[in-house]
Amino acid sequence: MAHSGIEVLFQGKNFLRLMGGLWTSVWIAGVSLGFGLLLGTFLGVLRTLKNAVLRVVLRLYLEFFRIVPTIVLLFLVYYILPRQFHVEVSAEWMAVLAFSLWVSAEFSDIVRGALESVPKHQREAGLALGLTKGQLFVHVLMPQAFMLELPAAINLATRVVKTTSLLMIISVMDVINVGQQIIEANNQQYPSGVFWIYGFIFMLYFIVDYPLSLISKMLQQKFSANL
Repeated sequence: MAHSGIEVLFQGKNFLRLMGGLWTSVWIAGVSLGFGLLLGTFLGVLRTLKNAVLRVVLRLYLEFFRIVPTIVLLFLVYYILPRQFHVEVSAEWMAVLAFSLWVSAEFSDIVRGALESVPKHQREAGLALGLTKGQLFVHVLMPQAFMLELPAAINLATRVVKTTSLLMIISVMDVINVGQQIIEANNQQYPSGVFWIYGFIFMLYFIVDYPLSLISKMLQQKFSANL
């Protein structure tokens, strides 16, 4: 009797290996978002300053990460950086570095746009109350900008999670890499296993990303209703 193929998911430790690969993808995405959002917030604030040179430099930083494909960025940090600077770091942390720089560039533009979107009368009212520029920024601008940033930040998070599918190119044992190894090892015994493995991987990505997408849509609708 021919195998249906679904058995490959539960053969040996295949299921646990896939879940371990998913965890690798999720923690890399999570740590990258943590570092990237912090750096992106700082860079976004700098982009609102009236320093032409600084704004040009940070704009070029943003455009670099928008133009260079993520797959090329991963190759740069994984193959070129260690050779040129003799850096001995695991592939996982190299991926964190690449994703963090990408996230910081994207989020800096989100922060800049959110800060500049705060109504002018809010700034004027804060200054009229005697707030210093620092107090105005902390107590007036940032809280309002945060609410404007939130939907875009969640969208960025879903993009980062999906982009972790590229980690296999630098030999990180993410869920895609693990799935490919299971398929190759069981191809003869389970010819249709590829369907079940990639179908399961799709479901895992869906479970991680779909709630984030729903939250983002809900926040966008809420903010639109309040405008």
